[in-house]
Formats: sequence, structure tokens, C-alpha cells
Amino acid sequence: MKKSIIYIVIIAIIGIVLFVPGVKDFLKNQFFPIATIENAVHINEEDYDVELKGINAPNTNLKNFKNKAVFLNFWGTWCPPCRKEWPSIQKLYDSRKDHVDFVLVAMNDKEEDVRKFLKENNYTVPVYIAQSPLSEKILPKVFPTTFLLDKTGRILIKEDATKDWDSETVHQFIDNIIK
Repeated sequence: MKKSIIYIVIIAIIGIVLFVPGVKDFLKNQFFPIATIENAVHINEEDYDVELKGINAPNTNLKNFKNKAVFLNFWGTWCPPCRKEWPSIQKLYDSRKDHVDFVLVAMNDKEEDVRKFLKENNYTVPVYIAQSPLSEKILPKVFPTTFLLDKTGRILIKEDATKDWDSETVHQFIDNIIK
């Protein structure tokens, strides 16, 4: 009797993995994340060509960050979830700014509102406003949207929600990609 229950449970688990949409991909990403990285989207030369007006940093172009690890975040002062994750981004910046370039792009925002927000909160992470159109590959659909790009322009992380960026796993991930 016990053996038949065990067999039924095993068959049920296999059935769920094979036939319930998303379960197989979820398990694959949990146990085999390398496959996810190998199939990652790459940002190419044209995608990097975005003029950036510096708010608390010099004006630049995103292509100046090509061949570097980049923490690329799209946010707005008008966005409560964006504001919520700022303290963790600042902490990550303070501890990893020598290893990763930070580019935070304020979207649908007035320059004076961005300056006021940064000053009121003593944030020092480099913030820009895009002066030219963004590529579809990096154009955010929701806010905040964050990309972690490796030196080859491969998107290693794309987060379409608020996240605690000052976690040990994020620190370890960044330390691994800069090697």
C-alpha cells in the first residue's frame, strides 16, 4: 500500500512538472540558472546610444558604459515603489560603486523634482534624464525597472518591480560578474 502511494505521488509530481505551464521553466531557472544566463538578451551598439543629461553627474552617453558592468535603473520621483527601493540602491552604490557603474534614469520627471528628491534624501547615486529615445530592449514597461548588464552587454538581471538591492545575494552576484 505504501509503495503504491509513493508511486502515485511521484507520477503526480512528474505530471505537474510536465503539464502545468511555467512549472518546468521555474524549476529550470531555480536549479540551472546558467541556462538562463546563456540565453540572455544582449544590448548592442545601437541600444547603448542614448544621450543622458546628468542631474548629479556630468552629461554623458550610455555608450560610454559599454564594456563595463552596469546597474541600469529606470525610475521616477512620482513612483512610490521607485522611491521605496532608493535606500537599498544607495547602499549598494556605496559598497559597489568601484566595481559596477550605476546609471539611474529618471523617466517622465521634471529636472527640478529630481534634484529636490536627491537633495532631500542625500542620495549620491548618478542620476540622468534621457535626451534621446530608448531601445525597445531597455525601454521600461513598468516602474521601477532595473537591468544588471555584464561587460559584454548581456542582461543578467531584469527586475520589473521594487527589490532590496542591498541583499547579500545581490552583492555576491555583482562580485561574481566582475571577475
